[in-house]
Amino acid sequence: MKLNNLDSPGLLIFKENVVFNIDEMISIAGDASRLMPHIKTNKMENVVKLMIGKGIRKFKAATIAEAELAAIAGAEKVLISHQLVGPKLLRLKSLIEKYPWTHFATLVDCEVVLNDLDKIFNDKPVSVYIDVNNGMDRSGHEVNAGLEDFIKKTSKTKGVKLEGLHIYDGHIRDDEFAQRKNKIEKGFSKISEILKNVSELNLEIIAGGTPAFTSHAMESSRTLSPGTCVLWDWGYGDKFSEQPFKFAATILTRVISKPKKGIVTLDMGHKAVASENPIDKRIRFINNSDLKLISQSEEHGVCETENWENYEVGQEIIGIPYHVCPTVNLYDEAFVIENGEYSETWKIEARKRKINI
Repeated sequence: MKLNNLDSPGLLIFKENVVFNIDEMISIAGDASRLMPHIKTNKMENVVKLMIGKGIRKFKAATIAEAELAAIAGAEKVLISHQLVGPKLLRLKSLIEKYPWTHFATLVDCEVVLNDLDKIFNDKPVSVYIDVNNGMDRSGHEVNAGLEDFIKKTSKTKGVKLEGLHIYDGHIRDDEFAQRKNKIEKGFSKISEILKNVSELNLEIIAGGTPAFTSHAMESSRTLSPGTCVLWDWGYGDKFSEQPFKFAATILTRVISKPKKGIVTLDMGHKAVASENPIDKRIRFINNSDLKLISQSEEHGVCETENWENYEVGQEIIGIPYHVCPTVNLYDEAFVIENGEYSETWKIEARKRKINI
């Protein structure tokens, strides 16, 4: 690739691989109508438009900015998969008013937020999904006797319209598919019993993310919401071997110093690649496997190598991020590669907390 005119550190998006991944996602789901991809991974209007062009109409978002981006791109439905509190509830109302062509929904898991939604949307009900905690212990209503009561109460609350349940089981990440699926279905067993008791409500079940995607896809009654697989990353690529996605996002970095023999420094610090994981799980260098990242500061990535003589200051290096979602969030724009060459630049609009609303 001719990358000499592209500044570093930079995010490279391989468009052909993005398209391949969208096609594979639809193939696994069986039909585009079953998909509600999470756009927290890509945060780009151009990527959302590619999915819409393939027949995907519904999306999940983590923030109001992401939800607004999906609406701008032309999404028919967006679920904000985050329980909104405080000023965000009024922002949600403004969002719904500004983009009437998009059907918005949000999550609720407790009576405090349910009552707040009832007050704010009493004149025109807002669509909600009940967030269910089936083991991740991050958010959601616990699967107990009170869940059925909460479902019934929510369905009768004037200011909301209950559309379904949101069940994210991202804590189940076993390498072996059969073992992973067994745990996922075990986690659904109690929920299935509750659903039988409220069957008259005809609730939609939005299940899982990328780790559970291939498992939930085998259950035709569930709506699927993978996100990472659109761009893919090293972490999931190694772990979920049954998922045939291609790496569509990489980091361009350059050698900026050779401070001593055996040490090569790149312009790839904490601001260039997600650094929430241990140092050995941040980036994998595609054609330079001898480079071992040993430390980072804000603008520097220090690597060890036994091939020190082979590197030159200014040399371009390409790496695959271990966790692509927070890595994308570090950049304002991405360089798009088509047919091995730079073709255009895409804005990463929803990395911001606010677009208009």
